[in-house]
Amino acid sequence: MPNYLDRFSTIEPDAKAPTLKRLRQLSWLMDKAITIPGTKIGVGLDPIIGLIPIGGDFLGVMLSCYIVLEAARLGASKATLGKMVVNIIIDGLVGAIPVLGDFFDFAWTANTNNLKLLEDYLKFPSQNKSADGWFIFALLVGLLLLAIVLVAIPVILIRLLWQALTGG
Repeated sequence: MPNYLDRFSTIEPDAKAPTLKRLRQLSWLMDKAITIPGTKIGVGLDPIIGLIPIGGDFLGVMLSCYIVLEAARLGASKATLGKMVVNIIIDGLVGAIPVLGDFFDFAWTANTNNLKLLEDYLKFPSQNKSADGWFIFALLVGLLLLAIVLVAIPVILIRLLWQALTGG
C-alpha cells in the first residue's frame, strides 16, 4: 500500500514554486517582517508571539512545523528534515527561557534557516533520498511533544511559584 506522503515526493519542479513562495512569505513573516527603524535589522512575529505567556512558544513551534511538513511534502531528505527540526528545537527550548529566550528569538531565525536548508536541498535533490512517511511522522510527533512541554513547563513553574508565595 503506498504511503500518503509518497505522492508528494514526486511533485514536479513547476508545482513546487507556489509552495516555496508561500514558505518564503511565512519565513519572512515569522523572522523579519518588521524592520527596526534606523537599522537593517528585521524582527518577525516569532519573538513577538514568544512574549505571550504560556502559549506563545507553543504557537511559534506549531507555525515552524508547517515549514517542515511542507519540506517533507516536497521530498526533503532525512538529513535536511533532521536539521530543520534541530533548528526548531533550539528555537523552542531557548526561546522558552524568560527574558533571555525573548532576546534569543530576535537573533535565532529558525524559519529562515529552515527555508535555506530546503532551498539548498531542492537545488540538488538527487544527492539524498527523500524521507519516508514514518520518519516524517516521528519528527512531527516529536515536535508536538516539544510544543506540549513548552506549555507544561511554565504552567508547572507558575503553580510552584504560587504555592511558594501563598504557603499552600
